[in-house]
Amino acid sequence: MANNPSAKKQVRKIERRTAINKARKSRIRTFIRKVEEAIAAGDKSVAHAALLAAEPEIMRGATKGVVHKNTASRKVSRLAHRVNALGA
Repeated sequence: MANNPSAKKQVRKIERRTAINKARKSRIRTFIRKVEEAIAAGDKSVAHAALLAAEPEIMRGATKGVVHKNTASRKVSRLAHRVNALGA
C-alpha cells in the first residue's frame, strides 16, 4: 500500500489514466463493431462510411498509447480488406 505522499499521488494519477484509457478502448471497440455489423449486413457504402469514421479513432488510440501502433494498423488493414471484399 502507498505510504508516502508521492506514492499516494501516483495511485490517484493511475486511477485517472485507467479511466481515460478504458473509455478510449471502449470507444475504439464500438467503432470497430459498427464496421463489422455493416460488413455482416453486406452493405458496402455503410461499411465504408463506418470504416472512415473508425480509422482515425483506432489510430488515435495508438497515438495515445492505448493500443500498440502495429496492432492499430493491423486492425485498420484487416477491416479495409473486408470492406473492399464486399464489392467483389
